[in-house]
Amino acid sequence: MPSFTSDKFSNFYKRILQIGNSDNSGTPTSTTSIQAGDGTATCASISDDQLHIQPQTDNTTTAVQVAKNGGGAIFQIDTTNDLVKGGVQRLPLNTNYAVFSIDATMGTSYGAGNHYPLIYGGGNYPDKSNPPSFGTSADPATSFTTADANTDRASDIANVMWYVQDAITIDAVVGIEGADAATGDSTNMHLFSYDFTSGATNCLTNGTLLAHNSTVTNAGSEQPYLTSFTIDSADVALGKVIVAFFEPVSINSDYTISMQVKYHLQ
Repeated sequence: MPSFTSDKFSNFYKRILQIGNSDNSGTPTSTTSIQAGDGTATCASISDDQLHIQPQTDNTTTAVQVAKNGGGAIFQIDTTNDLVKGGVQRLPLNTNYAVFSIDATMGTSYGAGNHYPLIYGGGNYPDKSNPPSFGTSADPATSFTTADANTDRASDIANVMWYVQDAITIDAVVGIEGADAATGDSTNMHLFSYDFTSGATNCLTNGTLLAHNSTVTNAGSEQPYLTSFTIDSADVALGKVIVAFFEPVSINSDYTISMQVKYHLQ
């Protein structure tokens, strides 16, 4: 580090930090820029009670960083992506996980090519003989209307919906599946968001594909399968609901499914 010893003030004043007030009043009571000796502002402002950091020129992924003595960062503030990260892996500190699942006893009435919603957070279909279906197209239907009929009652879908109470960003999705018979099937999984209208029969509308996996060729009950998803639309606004789907292309086995969603709050 350079020394000021025996040097003229004009040679080092730009290297001295100052509080940007001009009246020599000492530590300010409101945040005031910390500046170089020539008045150039840094990213930091300070008062008697606060420290404020704001980039002057560019946002960066390491606007604030804390590292171990060996050099590895364990805390970062990323103003480029609006994230606060921590730990050895430097994950967003508000990383969370949501789980959708069914067990093999719940899919005994599944039909080939149908998109069946998984249960969010545990539980069962109210009527296992008539599980709700979101159609047989390549992707699940983008809307769902309830009625007083098998598969369509409000009770059939209330526990398949994850209501998003704060805006989130999906970071990763994985699915684990296991068949209960020697012969398996090709299977697909999807993750969708919907607009939710409380108290209406057209309760789910404006379906949007969030993520999907590649078709799994399941060889049967001797082995479970792990599959990763492609993220199609990562950001989900507050007030949406998220629904996870499983599609057996044929029906040789019943399946236990766990879909795990990794996300962070925006």
